[in-house]
Amino acid sequence: LLGASLFCYYLGRITPGRPPLTSTLPLAATDPPYHKTGTANLEAAWSDIVDIVGKENVSTKEGDLQYHSGSEWSSYTTNEKEKPFLIVFPASTEDVSKIVKVCYDRLIPITGYSGGTSLEGHFSATRGGICIDFRRMDKILKLHKDDLDVIVQPALGWEYLNEELAKDGLFFPPDPGPGAQIGGMVGTGCSGTNAYRYGTMRDWVLSLTVVMADGTVIKTRQRPRKSSAGYDLTRLFIGSEGTLGLVTEATLKVTVKPKFESVAVASFPTVRDAAECVAKVVGEGMPLAAIEVLDDVQMRCINEAGSTSREWKEMPTLFFKFTGTPSGVKEQIGQVQKLAKSKGVKTFDFAKNEEEAQELWSARKEALWSVMAKRRDESDHVWTTDVAVPISRLPDIIEQTKEDMAKSGLLAAMVGHVGDGNFHAILLFNDRERKTAEDVVHRMVRRAVEMEGTVTGEHGVGLIKRDYLTHELGASTVDAMRKLKQAFDPLCILNCDKIVRVEKPKAGEVKAW
Repeated sequence: LLGASLFCYYLGRITPGRPPLTSTLPLAATDPPYHKTGTANLEAAWSDIVDIVGKENVSTKEGDLQYHSGSEWSSYTTNEKEKPFLIVFPASTEDVSKIVKVCYDRLIPITGYSGGTSLEGHFSATRGGICIDFRRMDKILKLHKDDLDVIVQPALGWEYLNEELAKDGLFFPPDPGPGAQIGGMVGTGCSGTNAYRYGTMRDWVLSLTVVMADGTVIKTRQRPRKSSAGYDLTRLFIGSEGTLGLVTEATLKVTVKPKFESVAVASFPTVRDAAECVAKVVGEGMPLAAIEVLDDVQMRCINEAGSTSREWKEMPTLFFKFTGTPSGVKEQIGQVQKLAKSKGVKTFDFAKNEEEAQELWSARKEALWSVMAKRRDESDHVWTTDVAVPISRLPDIIEQTKEDMAKSGLLAAMVGHVGDGNFHAILLFNDRERKTAEDVVHRMVRRAVEMEGTVTGEHGVGLIKRDYLTHELGASTVDAMRKLKQAFDPLCILNCDKIVRVEKPKAGEVKAW
C-alpha cells in the first residue's frame, strides 16, 4: 500500500494536474514547478542532445557555463548554483524542436540565449537545466525587397542586418545596444534611439516561427502588412522573454533608408530645462527621428573615458536626430533651435556634414561603456535600468530622480530616449553599496508607477522587475499573465521565474512598496 501511494505521488509530481477552472491564476493557487535536474537525468539528456546536433555542438566547459549565466552589465547578480548543466548550439528549427522535446520528456528547464546583452537577469539559469544558444542560427534567410520585409534567424545582429539592408537602400529601425540580436530583441520587446519616430520592436515584426514548450512548431501568421485573422500571437510572443516559446525565425518589416540625416546637440543649465524642451518639441508635433538626453554626470564620464573624438560640455545635453530632405531637415533644425532658446539652452551645435553627424551622435552610443570604465576595481558592479512615463510627467520624474541619485553618493548617470518618455539610470556600486543602489532604483520605479508610467519602457522585466508588475498593472492582470504561462508551458520549463513568479517568494524576498 505504501509503495502504491509513493508511486501515485511520483506520477502526480511529474504530470501537471488539472488546471483550476478560473480565468486567472493567483500565485497562492500555484504549486512549485517540479524539474528533474539530477546528474543522471542531465547526463542522459546530454547523450540525447548529442545525437541531435553532434558532440561538437554541445559544451559543458565551465567557462561556457559561466558565460551563459549572466553578465557584468546585468542588474541581477547570479549565484553559483544558477548556471546551466550544458550549452547546446542548434542549427535549425528542427534541431530546436527535437532538443525541446528531450527536455519536455525529461522535465529539464531551458534558457534561451542569443546576444546576451539584456540587463534584468533575463538568461540567468535559476533552475539549472540546459541553455540553447542560437549562435549558429544567424542568417538572413530571404529579403523581399518589393514587399519591404525580411526573414531572419534569431542570432542575427541588428547592426549586421542594417549593413546588408543598406546595400538596397533599406533599413530596420529598432536600434538597441550594440551586440543585440533579433531573438533577444523580440524577447524583450526592445526599442532604442529611433523609437520616437519609428516605434518599438512590436511595430516591426510581421510573423514568428516559435518552438513551444513540448517541441511543437508554430508560425504565428504569414507576410501581409495587416491581418485580422485570429488571435495576435505574434505580439503575444514579443516581450515574453522566452517564457512562452523559443523564436527560431522572424519576419521583420523594413523601410526605406532616409535620404538625408543630420544631428544637433544642445546643452542646458539643468536636466529639468532639458526635459521641458523635450516636452515642448514633442508638443509641437515635430517629426524628428530621435530625441535623447544625457545628464552632466554622463557627459563627464564620456569625456573622461576619451571614447569620442571631441570634448563635450559637462551639462545636461539633448541629442536630436533629423531625417528627410536637406531643406526639410534645415527647417526642423531651425525650429528646434528656437524652442531650445525658449528653455534656456546654453549651446546648440548642428552637423554640417555626415562626418560631423556621426561624431555628434557617437557620444550617445558610448553612454553605458563610459560609466563602466569608471569602475574602481573588479568588485564594482553596474546597474542599468529604465522606466517610462507620459511625456507631460517627464520633467518631474527626471528632476526628482536626478536629485535622488545625487544624494545617494553613488556614481549615477542618466540617459534616455526621452522623446517617448523613456529614460535610463546607470549606477556604479560595490557590494557594500548594493542596498543604496537598490533603494535608488526602487524609488525611481515607484515614481514612474505613481505618475501612471511603466516599470520598464524597453529593457523588459526579467527577474528584477517582476514584483513591481502588480503595482503597475494590478494583481488580477499579473494573475492572467501567469495563467497564460501555465497554458503555454504547463511544466514551466521555459525560462522559469522570469516576468511572473511561479512559486511563492521566501520571507523578505519581496521589497516593501
